[in-house]
Amino acid sequence: GLGVLCHAMAALGAYRCIECNEEATELYRDYQRGVLRISICKSCQKPVDKYIEYDPVIILINAVLCKAQAYRHILFNTKINIHGKLCVFCLLCEAYLRWLQLQDSSQNTDPDDLIRYAKEWDFYRMFGIASLEQTSFFIGIFITLWWMTPEMLKRKSDFILLLKALLLSTYGKLLLIPAVIWEHDYTPLCLAFIKVFVLISNSQAIRVTLNLNRILPWFAVFFGLILENGVVCLFQKMGWDV
Repeated sequence: GLGVLCHAMAALGAYRCIECNEEATELYRDYQRGVLRISICKSCQKPVDKYIEYDPVIILINAVLCKAQAYRHILFNTKINIHGKLCVFCLLCEAYLRWLQLQDSSQNTDPDDLIRYAKEWDFYRMFGIASLEQTSFFIGIFITLWWMTPEMLKRKSDFILLLKALLLSTYGKLLLIPAVIWEHDYTPLCLAFIKVFVLISNSQAIRVTLNLNRILPWFAVFFGLILENGVVCLFQKMGWDV
C-alpha cells in the first residue's frame, strides 16, 4: 500500500521538502501500531511534507490558490499518472467550447448548413487545432527555459518532469465546461479569467519544478503565448475558423 510506494520512491530519491525544495529520504517514520511521525527537513527544520496528513480536498484548495508547497507535494511526493488523461480531457473541453462558438457564429438557418456543423469532423478539427496550439505553447516554454537556463534541463528526466508539471497545471481548463453550461452576459469575462488562471498555474508549475524565481517562469510563459498566437494567426491566414 502506501508504505510500499513510499519506500519505492525513497529508493529513487524522489522526495522533496515542500518548504525549501531540498531532497529528503522519507516523508514519515513508521513506529508500528499505527504510530507515525512526519519527518523533519534537515535543511529548514520544518516538516518535509505536512500535506500527507491533509484531506485531498484541502490539498486541492491549496493547489487552486497556487501555493508552491501544494504543488511540490503533488509533483514530488505523490505518484499521479493522470497527466495524459487530464490533458486530453482539457483539450476536449476547449474543443467543445470552440465547436459551440463555431455554430453560434453561423447566421445561416439552412438545415443543410446546420447538419454540416453538427458533423463530428468539425469537433475533431477543433480538437486538432487546440492540440497544436497547446503543443506550440509548451514548445515555446521549453525553448525559452533551455535558452535561459540550459543547466536546468540537461537530463531527459528533467524534460519529462517539467512536461508532467505543465500538463497537470492546465487543470483550470476544466472550468470551461461550467462556464459554457451556465452561459450569461459575463461568459467572455469568465473565459478570460480562466485563461489567466491557467497561465498562473503554468508559471507556478515551472517555478516549483525547476526551483526558479518568479520572473523567468513568467518570461517563458509569455514566449509560449507568442508562439501559440503565431500558430493561431497562421490558421487564420489559411482561412480556418479557430
